[in-house]
Amino acid sequence: MRLDPFYLIVDSAAWIERLVPLGVRLVQLRVKDRPAAVLREEIRRARAVCAAHGAQLVVNDHWRLAIEEGCDFVHLGQEDLAEADRGAIRRAGLKLGLSTHDETELDTALAADPDYLALGPIWPTILKAMKWAPQTPERLGEWRRRVGGLPLVAIGGITVERLPEVFANGADVAAVVTDITRHADPEGRTRQWLAATAPYRQPTPASPRAGDDA
Repeated sequence: MRLDPFYLIVDSAAWIERLVPLGVRLVQLRVKDRPAAVLREEIRRARAVCAAHGAQLVVNDHWRLAIEEGCDFVHLGQEDLAEADRGAIRRAGLKLGLSTHDETELDTALAADPDYLALGPIWPTILKAMKWAPQTPERLGEWRRRVGGLPLVAIGGITVERLPEVFANGADVAAVVTDITRHADPEGRTRQWLAATAPYRQPTPASPRAGDDA
């Protein structure tokens, strides 16, 4: 499976409506502690924008709603993974992304046969309090060897300026939250991320043109 190297994570459909049209191709909707009806509406709005702009939508945590709303991806943390019905997720055709923060969590995640794995925080992050120390870019190299061909997502404290180090150490994808959502110019910063990740973006195979040899 191929993922875009730029993975935007936001907490509302409004952010998706604002930033995905700029060219974002992979985005996670991470909404916490809202009533089910609000969550469903957020997912529907986000899915509509992503469908219109050719972006992949990943729903964080809410796997039941993701199934019901016909989404393509769900991302789970370790606690959510323990409670989720992975069989139902697979039967619905959803791809599964999982978070890892240490060796034990990596073993648990690999046993769940995910479609991608995330490691973090790579650097200190202001998004939320973390009980794990920063993993460092060098740890990505260890995870790269362990996960084989699975897409590896780096998250936590990543900025445009740190991208080369992330990719040089084995990550396929760089996830970003506050470097964009707390930036003075989120649209401008998103364009910077798009430009900076462009060299790592694999081209989509072209369709044969009329008259070309089969």
